[in-house]
Amino acid sequence: MQFNIAQKEVTLKIVYYGPALSGKTTNLQAIHQMIRQEGRGRLMTLDTRDDRTLFFDLLPVFFNTSSGIKVKLKLFTVPGQVIHNSTRKLVLAGADAVAFIADSQIALNDANNESWNNLMENMRANGLNPDEIPIVIQFNKRDLP
Repeated sequence: MQFNIAQKEVTLKIVYYGPALSGKTTNLQAIHQMIRQEGRGRLMTLDTRDDRTLFFDLLPVFFNTSSGIKVKLKLFTVPGQVIHNSTRKLVLAGADAVAFIADSQIALNDANNESWNNLMENMRANGLNPDEIPIVIQFNKRDLP
């Protein structure tokens, strides 16, 4: 969390983490569409040809509190593929909160578990205590078998 007292600003980094194709980028796309243009920046994505995140996605979101403090959220996604672990670890550094995006399809239970364990490992590697950082778990694809 970053504070700029002179400008009355708070900046938070929230990282969307989860297995490949669980819907992390789709989450940011939906948020981008729901927020008015003056409350968000440009959604930056770097995808491969098959729509997989190559490095990370970033969506800046901002709003003012009733007390006049400007809140800036930096919403990041990490690539879900195992081969990009160093990138996941790098993007996770300095996170103030994590949204773990799980894929509800039964066949992907092992992938969810592996990704969760990888999240815990990378948090510790970055000096982030999973017991002290807010973690939200979102189950995507509830409509699929």
